[in-house]
Amino acid sequence: METNQVQTLIAMIFVLGTLVLLVLPSVIGIVRDRRVDRQIWEAQEAQEAQEAQEVRESERAQKSSSRSTVPSTATWYAEGRRSKKLVSS
Repeated sequence: METNQVQTLIAMIFVLGTLVLLVLPSVIGIVRDRRVDRQIWEAQEAQEAQEAQEVRESERAQKSSSRSTVPSTATWYAEGRRSKKLVSS
């Protein structure tokens, strides 16, 4: 190899090394972000599965009646009026 060829080879290696040093932090960040995204996705999937299982268990534990056990607005209103009567008398 001649001197010019050696100098050209050294320059190319230096440029490629510099390029690797500049690109490496970005590649590491992308890999880390993908890993974190995958962990978040897996946690969400596990949480959704757990919530679905809890819903199924609560449906089995409910009474045979399909009516809601929450009192209606009219009941709350009537209870409020009764308590006011008791206080004022």
